Formats: sequence, C-alpha cells, structure tokens
Amino acid sequence: MIKLNNITKNVILTPFNILYKINPSLDLKILFRLKLGYKLDLKNPKTYNEKLQWIKLYDKNPLMPICCDKYAVRSYIESKGYKRILNNLIWSGFNPEEIPFDKLPKKFVIKVTHGSTFNIICTDKNKLGKNDVIKKCKAWLKAKFLPCYGEWFYGIEKPRVIVEEYLEGDNGLPLFDYKFFCFNGKVKMIYVDTWKDGHHTINAYDSDFNLFKDVELGYPNDYETEVEVPKSLKEMEKIAEDLSKDFFHVRVDFYYTHGKIYFGELTFTKGAGFGKIKPYSFDVKMGSWLHLPIDRKNG
Repeated sequence: MIKLNNITKNVILTPFNILYKINPSLDLKILFRLKLGYKLDLKNPKTYNEKLQWIKLYDKNPLMPICCDKYAVRSYIESKGYKRILNNLIWSGFNPEEIPFDKLPKKFVIKVTHGSTFNIICTDKNKLGKNDVIKKCKAWLKAKFLPCYGEWFYGIEKPRVIVEEYLEGDNGLPLFDYKFFCFNGKVKMIYVDTWKDGHHTINAYDSDFNLFKDVELGYPNDYETEVEVPKSLKEMEKIAEDLSKDFFHVRVDFYYTHGKIYFGELTFTKGAGFGKIKPYSFDVKMGSWLHLPIDRKNG
C-alpha cells in the first residue's frame, strides 16, 4: 500500500476540502461512503465510525484542541493530578534549529506536537543527522491536517517541537503501547500495538484483558506475540477513566515499563472515523458503547 504525504493528499482531496467549507456533513457523507462502503446516518448513528463523524461535526468541546496537542496536554494531565505519569520533557521550542543536540542524552525521542506520525526515535545520538532532523521538523511544523476529514481540533494549538526521554521495555522486551478506549467515562476496550515482521499488528481486549478473537481494527491480529498484562492494569484503567470524564469518547494511551505507567496521548477520533473495523458487527458493538445526546433524542 502506498502512503501519501499530507501535501499530496491535500492536492488529491482539494474538491473535498472545498466542499467541507460549504457543507461539512455532505463532505463527510461522501468520504464515508467511499472509504467504508455504507451510508453515513447522522440522524440515527449506530456504528462507532458513524458516531465519530457526529462528534467531529457537533462536539465543540474546548478541551479537545488542548488535549490532542502533545505539549499542551501535559497541563491537562497535571490538572487532573497525574503529573507522575508524564514522561520527562528534555526540551521544547518552536524553532528546530534551537534543539540543543550537544546536551541531549544518547537516546531520546523528538516529536512535533500536532501529528501522530511526526516522531524521530533516536537510540544513538552519534548516528543522528542533525540537519536532517531540523529539515524534517520544519516540514512537519508546516503540515496541516486535511480539512475535509473534519478533525477541527488539530492544529489550533501552535505546534512545537518537543524532546522526551527515551523509554525502553523491561529486559529488552518490546515496549507495548496500551490504548484504553473510554466511552462516556468507562473503559470498554483495550488494544495493544505490536509489530510482526516489520508490519503493524493490533490485538483488541476487553477491560479484563480477555482477547476479542477475530476482531480487526484496521490492522491484522498478532496471536503469536506474548503481550504482557501490566501489573498496574487496573490502575491504568482508573486513570484512563478519570482522564476521559470530560469527553463523550477518548482513547487514552499508556506505556508500562519498569513497573511504572507513562502517559502517551489522547485521541478523540481514531482513524478520523474511517477505520476499517472487522467484522461490521463489532463496529456496531463499539457504537452501542458510545451514548451521545442524539441517542437520547432518538430514544
């Protein structure tokens, strides 16, 4: 599968970007049909993906722009009393040329704060091309989210570059990314990112870490990798639910290593609500977990 960069996508999707400004719901209905193959029902949404479209159109929670930014969200986490789960922030700034490379440790992670893929993982500073890093970060800082996807909350906070401490798993094991899906303040699903032969794989579990067998969330399953059940699973669940109380729905990501929980990020509309969830019945099941004001109206 060929992955297009944001500039190329913007060119291809220019008609949809224009349509979104004129008629956002029509734009999302067309994209939804093209991407998922069924009609988007905004008056009576049933599936998870449909309800994410409703959130993009009608939920204007002022906390969302803050909490989707990887730097600004730190203040939200602190306000909730969870400063202890924040990864160590080594540096932050708006100009990549000011990154203090000579003072950085051997290993670190560089991120641009308004995108999910704007990351540089450095395991050996001596092998890092500084000019390449600066060039990448400058390009990423200019990147805009596709207007036609309707994720209005990205990029409102001024994007910046941050450098964080590099996290490693215990005893050389993979550092799993535990993603807690919270619906109306309750964890209903956890999925774990794994990598199989260089390919992204995902396993989905219920809140007690029982595997949802034969459920795919946009990527193949990985039944061979032994995924660690964190000893602090219930504490992670409690924190996730606490952080999710201000929202209809949010995915709360954590890392767990050396007996400690680390916050990852908050995500409000996974895959912009265009994720290929298999089987379709599980998309409906996930939708039943999410109660929106429109559900009360329809009921």
